[in-house]
Amino acid sequence: MDARTVLVLNGPNLNLLGERQPEVYGTATLADVEGLCSAACEAAGLDLDFRQTNHEGLLVDWVQEGRATSAGIVINAAGYTHTSVALRDALAACRVPRVEVHISDIRAREEFRRFSYLTDVCDHHVIGHGVRGYREAVEWVAAQRTA
Repeated sequence: MDARTVLVLNGPNLNLLGERQPEVYGTATLADVEGLCSAACEAAGLDLDFRQTNHEGLLVDWVQEGRATSAGIVINAAGYTHTSVALRDALAACRVPRVEVHISDIRAREEFRRFSYLTDVCDHHVIGHGVRGYREAVEWVAAQRTA
């Protein structure tokens, strides 16, 4: 991975976007989200590495892979947001910009979803902006390269 690559990581159940709880997450699919991120990267002259997994350890591995050499990491850890100290620790070890993204407003949902282990180790947060929040996150990473 090089300094021109934005690493966009998606956690569990995000492969079901468009099918799972459309009243909460909308009807856009993960492929639609990838398209938004790809267009934002292209506009900024950056490359995109877009991934999804349902496995916590794999997310940790991917964060470690991009922690020092990528342009930045955009992460929607989904359910692991509220449970994973391991993912938090991996993000804390990063030397690149980190953006936490959530499609829904986790602060306005069930009590257990309101706490994020990732908030204090991420540099920027895009919460509750729907899938367009991913584009905003990629644009923020791109802006850090010129700041």
